[in-house]
Amino acid sequence: MSDAASIAPEKTHQVLEFRHERPLTACRFDPTGRNVFFGAEDNLVHRFDLQSKTVTPFAAHDSWVRALGFSPVGTSLYTGGYDGRLIWWNAADQEPRPIRTIQAHNGWLRALAVSPSGQLIASCGNDNLIKLWNAADGRQIAELAGHASHVYNVAFHPTNETLVSCDLKGQVKEWDTNNHTLKRDLTSAAALYKYDTTFRADIGGARSLAFRSNGKQLGLGGITNVTNAFAGIGNPAVVVLDVDQNKVALQLEAKEKLNGVAWGLVHHPQEFWIGLAGGGGGGWLYFWKSDSANEFFKLKLPADARDLAVSPDHTQVAVAHSDKSLRLYALSDK
Repeated sequence: MSDAASIAPEKTHQVLEFRHERPLTACRFDPTGRNVFFGAEDNLVHRFDLQSKTVTPFAAHDSWVRALGFSPVGTSLYTGGYDGRLIWWNAADQEPRPIRTIQAHNGWLRALAVSPSGQLIASCGNDNLIKLWNAADGRQIAELAGHASHVYNVAFHPTNETLVSCDLKGQVKEWDTNNHTLKRDLTSAAALYKYDTTFRADIGGARSLAFRSNGKQLGLGGITNVTNAFAGIGNPAVVVLDVDQNKVALQLEAKEKLNGVAWGLVHHPQEFWIGLAGGGGGGWLYFWKSDSANEFFKLKLPADARDLAVSPDHTQVAVAHSDKSLRLYALSDK
């Protein structure tokens, strides 16, 4: 549980920096809060022990790893890479070896999510599919087809009853996790997609996806106002959907426009969104109240950033940076 009295976003500050040999691609705290796992451009996943400051590599992917997930108690680690593989690990192994490796997708595996019950793993990728896997034995339970373009992200609803997905063109779908069928099409996150007629290229997708703590809203982070798809020139933005009413409730953006993408997004239990922007405008942490379109606080980061994660006690944020650094930020003056 978080120390409610100590959370003060406006006093967020860096408390740790670890330098790696290659740029980082992703990061997640494990459920114990003792380790931060991160992916890097060395095609490895690394376990960083926050107490000993030691690093243990997990080697099996042939590509960058952007997708990380854990069993509820943190004993199992699941990783997904641009090689299309989904791999099971014992998270605490001193000499990690894959428990199970599955060629889950044809092309990039872009994201994975673990159900609140811990029984299901959902993965998605460039084959336009979402797949559900039995976390215990790796058996494929279902293949969910319906997206017409690359599926960028997936997330389970806190009730465990549904799964949401978003594709390259901002199309959002809600799936029934009990009978493995499409429940409904949710309102499109149209602001997060553009077809650039000059370069004849699509750009968009939910680069980050998170439910509000109460499950009533869904935040989708990405890029909007794109003027050059080839160079990725646009502004980071988060489209917030009202899940019950199936409509756009809010679009979160920065007061001062900068070039980048909303690569990370979480909702803090104390009712504010934390977003990570990274790109040509550098790296930034943004903090939005749940009912306001502009941030109430922002923090300039030392370098461009690619992913964020919040600690299990909700007091710290880990950020994966492109300058080969993992940094931790305390959400208070402590």
